Amino acid sequence: MEALKLRFIANFITDNRWKYILDGLKNTLIVTFLALIVGVLLGFIVAIIRSTYDKTGKLKVLNVICNVYLTVIRGTPVVVQLLIIYFVIFGSVNISKVLVAVIAFGLNSGAYVAEIFRSGIMSIDQGQFEAGRSLGFNYRETMIYIIMPQAFKNVLPALGNEFIVLLKETSVAGYIALQDLTKGADIIRSRTYDAFMPLIAAALIYLVMVIIFTKLVSMLERRLRNSDH
Repeated sequence: MEALKLRFIANFITDNRWKYILDGLKNTLIVTFLALIVGVLLGFIVAIIRSTYDKTGKLKVLNVICNVYLTVIRGTPVVVQLLIIYFVIFGSVNISKVLVAVIAFGLNSGAYVAEIFRSGIMSIDQGQFEAGRSLGFNYRETMIYIIMPQAFKNVLPALGNEFIVLLKETSVAGYIALQDLTKGADIIRSRTYDAFMPLIAAALIYLVMVIIFTKLVSMLERRLRNSDH
C-alpha cells in the first residue's frame, strides 16, 4: 500500500503533474464539442444536397462533390487525415493545434453525420412530401416545415452516439503534439517512467465521460419515445 501511495504521489502530486491530466481533459472537451458543431453543420448541408438529388435529380454537380468527400473521409483513417491537415495543408502556417484538431475531426464527423441526417430524411414517408404539396408548399418549404422537424427528431439519438464516438476519436490528437487527455497521461508517463497510473487514470476518465453521455443519450431516446405516444 505504501508503494502504491508513493507511485500516486510521483505520478500526480509531484510537480503538480495532475495538471497535465486536467489541461488535457479541457482540450479534449473543447475539440470534441467544436468538432461536433462543425460536423453537424457540414453533415446537414451534405445530407440536404444528397437527399435533394435522390428525390428530385437536382444539384447533380454538388452531389458528385459530396460523394467524393464522403468516399475520401470514410475511406481513410482519421489519424491520417489529422496528419495531412496539420503537416501538409497547414504545414507552412503557424496555426493553433486545437483549431487543426477541430477542423480534422469536424470534417471526419461531418461525413458520418451526413449519412445520419440523410437516413433520417429518407426514412420520412413519401406521403409527407405529397401532403406538403397539397398544402401549397414547394420542395424547400416542405423540407423546412414538414420533413426536417421529423427527421431531426428521428436522428437525435444517433447524433448523441456520434458525439460519444467523436470523444474517443480525439485521443489520437497527440499525433500533432496537441495535449489532449491521452497525451497528458503520456507526458506524465515520460516523466515518471511509470505507465500504469497515468494511463489507467486517462482510461477511467474516458470511461466515466462515455457512461455519462451514454446515459444522457438513453434518457433522450426514452423522452422521444414517450413523446410519440
